[in-house]
Amino acid sequence: MTREDMLARLFAQAADEGGDLITLRAIVEEASELGANRLVARLGLADDGAPDDLDELRELLQAWRDAKASAWKAVVHWTVRAILALLLIGIAVRLGVPEALK
Repeated sequence: MTREDMLARLFAQAADEGGDLITLRAIVEEASELGANRLVARLGLADDGAPDDLDELRELLQAWRDAKASAWKAVVHWTVRAILALLLIGIAVRLGVPEALK
């Protein structure tokens, strides 16, 4: 029996006997499962290779996050170096080092 058949039978049971709590919960559960399966199929994740595809996507996303974090660390590192270099040049000019080198 397919999920669609089960859902149809539950609706028929609810119409005939009234919607008791157990029947309504079963309808919600079957409808949710059916909707989730349809969504997975529409996304193209219903085949046997889907878990591997998701693993690869997770690895790619993690690599992107690592690269982005590394790039930001490099930008901050080089910015701090440039500021320190400018500070040292300013101190050297203030102390008169360029005139002492002439």
